[in-house]
Amino acid sequence: MDQPEHTTMIAPTFSWYDYLIFSGMLTVSVIIGIYFGCFGSKQSTANEYLMGSKKMHVFPIAMSLVASHISGVTLLGVPADVYKFGAAYWLCVFALIIVSFVTIFVYLPVLYQAQITSVYEYLEKRFDQKTRVFSSFLFAVSQILFLPVVIYIPALAFAAATGINLHLVTPVICAVCIFYTTIGGLKAVVWTDTLQFTVTLGAVTTVLVLGIKATGGFSNVWQKAVDGKRLDFFDFEFDVTRSDNFWAAFIGLTFLWISQTNTSQSCVQKLLSVPTLKDAKFATIYYGIGMILVKTASVLIGLVIYARYSICDPFETHKIIRKDQLLPFYVLDVAGKVPGLSGLFIAGVFSAGLSTLSAHLNCLSGTIYEDFVSKLIPKDITERTKSNILKLIVVICGAICTLLVFLFERLGGILPLVISFQGLTGGPLLGMFTLGILSRRANSKGAFYGGIFGITGLACLVIPAKYLQSQGMMHIPAKPISTDGCNFNFTKIYSNQTIENDGLLKLFKISYYYYTLLGFFFTMIFGLIVSYCTKEDERTLHENLLSPVIQRKGVRNENNYNTVENALNLVTYNSDKL
Repeated sequence: MDQPEHTTMIAPTFSWYDYLIFSGMLTVSVIIGIYFGCFGSKQSTANEYLMGSKKMHVFPIAMSLVASHISGVTLLGVPADVYKFGAAYWLCVFALIIVSFVTIFVYLPVLYQAQITSVYEYLEKRFDQKTRVFSSFLFAVSQILFLPVVIYIPALAFAAATGINLHLVTPVICAVCIFYTTIGGLKAVVWTDTLQFTVTLGAVTTVLVLGIKATGGFSNVWQKAVDGKRLDFFDFEFDVTRSDNFWAAFIGLTFLWISQTNTSQSCVQKLLSVPTLKDAKFATIYYGIGMILVKTASVLIGLVIYARYSICDPFETHKIIRKDQLLPFYVLDVAGKVPGLSGLFIAGVFSAGLSTLSAHLNCLSGTIYEDFVSKLIPKDITERTKSNILKLIVVICGAICTLLVFLFERLGGILPLVISFQGLTGGPLLGMFTLGILSRRANSKGAFYGGIFGITGLACLVIPAKYLQSQGMMHIPAKPISTDGCNFNFTKIYSNQTIENDGLLKLFKISYYYYTLLGFFFTMIFGLIVSYCTKEDERTLHENLLSPVIQRKGVRNENNYNTVENALNLVTYNSDKL
């Protein structure tokens, strides 16, 4: 099939069909929030607002988990990353299988039995309050850094498709999300996530099918990907500075998502909102399957885009200047004349962003309330007052994240940036939880100072690396590109001179995929050393605070009153023995 000509930047092509589809999705999301916030129980208690009264069903919880993790970072960032660096990211499907097994058999049984509102409450039960507060602080920081990126990417796509100023788009869309999250609580988040995931799936599927057809079929896409070295993901060379080989994607993403699934409030909160542990395990399985499908589709879209522009790169020809503009540019190029399709795509991208934003705002409010605000207010306040405080926290956090969006406009490389942010806090958090769940000897001093060492050591690596990259002194080597098929002249722009393996700089070139693993390793090693050099905690270590894989069989925890049901069962058990 002949390569299509690309001589000018595609103009915005949003029609009234597109606006209708886009506004319809936002309207339904608001209606869902109003329904759960103004009818029925009206989310009047903290338990219902944060946990859905533990009566949520498995399927919507699983879909909400997938939707909240499929943000614009996935829909826009992954295809652009595949286009420039190859399809090594697809190895995440193997990582997700391991993540599901580890979650179900190691972490989830402990967290579910603890019956906690904030996942960081576990660290207080296992260690002490100081460790819990530190972990909650790390989570809050990670969310404040992550959510502006989540907002910015779909706003960028909408601005590109409609021509509306980005600064006008962002506040309006964020206000809609903050509104339904504030009044509707977890139930509104879960059901809007389910709706938005459906829209997102429709957009991804449509773009993928249309793209394959436009590039001459799947066999043509595959052959161009092979010729362009985009499928060299089974490269087993062990080089920690590379991000496009097997070890970086497989090992790095495994640790990243184990951390995100088991130590992030946004994920654990939903898994604990179903009635039984069995339901939570099924939700984890469905979540893993959904993630595999969406990640695979995103990688395929990246390959389809490469097949179309393999001989006339839009970056080199200055049609786009940011990686994250690649997919909107492609959709407008291929499907701009199909009524409604651009609207469906932008609605899908925004749906992904809104679902992530709403889920993280809801859990961020729960963490801030449980671990900070509740310590400063009277204990005898009413449940309605607690619910109102939670809603106020959502509004404040949402406003802060909206303002921070404008600080992220000038940042490039969204996928590496997000993985770096998540690894910076996720690695130490995973280390602290693992010390508690898989080590009997770990004590509160070891967990706390291990976490401090983990975040400090990793920050000393990540911050200089990002600075050197921002100054053009280091870069991530990209796959080969071509402009041989372009039929017009253009001026090539060369980047600043880069410094390659020059002494200490090689340390800062470690791939961002390994950041979570390094933070985990630093925390575990230092935490165990401190634990063995200090005396054990005085409090009794209950078996239910340890993973089933290391629990001692036949050992019974006396006075285990984690829930009213456990207390009643224990009383009944002791009465039967008399």
